[in-house]
Amino acid sequence: MFEPAPDLPRLVSFLRDGHPGWGVLHGDHVAPLPGSLRSALETAGLMAALPHAGAAIPLSEVTLTIPVPNAEKIICVGVNFPDRNAEYKDGQEAPPNPSLFIRFARSFTAHGLPLIRPPESDQLDYEGEIAIVIGTGGRRIAEAQALDHIAGLTLANEGTLRDWVRHAKFNVTQGKNFDRSGAMGPWLVPFRSPAQLEDIALETLVNGTLRQSDRTGRMIFSFRRIIAYVSTFTTLVPGDTILCGTPTGAGARLDPPVWLRPGDVVEVRVEGIGRLVNTIADE
Repeated sequence: MFEPAPDLPRLVSFLRDGHPGWGVLHGDHVAPLPGSLRSALETAGLMAALPHAGAAIPLSEVTLTIPVPNAEKIICVGVNFPDRNAEYKDGQEAPPNPSLFIRFARSFTAHGLPLIRPPESDQLDYEGEIAIVIGTGGRRIAEAQALDHIAGLTLANEGTLRDWVRHAKFNVTQGKNFDRSGAMGPWLVPFRSPAQLEDIALETLVNGTLRQSDRTGRMIFSFRRIIAYVSTFTTLVPGDTILCGTPTGAGARLDPPVWLRPGDVVEVRVEGIGRLVNTIADE
């Protein structure tokens, strides 16, 4: 249910002997491709690169990174599920436009590596999300054509230091950008059909216990709407990554709140895309 269809390649970015690369994952081996995932998006596209794969190397010889480690922009959507909106108890049925904030690439780590809890806070929390990666850039993209601009799909744990998102009145930047406090991956699945996004399950588990569960058919702002809205004020370029919102059920909303601790295991799983698994460790 949660794994990609067999005909969809699983594209990963990695470091090998300190040098960045990318390729096609085949079990416990990866077949390297020339250039970078982002450079492929900027030229002929992901599928055009596949015939140029080299000889497979053991996965044990590489360290996975986030799918697009050099994205120009990583944009996150907040409060995009009805039950998540209801948590705020402000009487608002639904916001008229998406709430957005920016994350830096170094605030994410890869699949299989720990999220890092910094010494400044013990309120590390999880947020399971779907992330879309732009393949064809554009400005003021129409909603009707928005999905044509997606190159691929991946998963994200939009880890958050809850007390640090309240350090200022109007922003959450600080609590969203501690180094390696979130995760993305493990791979990028090429986007071929709207059915891959229309009504798929998104779940987050902590130590095997289901904490978050919802479906994209219930999102307040659709993937089309998000792309159209964001591209109104900024030009989207190949490799830009958009995290599209988390369901209710984060640790901050439990009574009492339950924060992530070293040794915890967080799994984000999305129907047709895969599973993103990370442990927790102190800096």
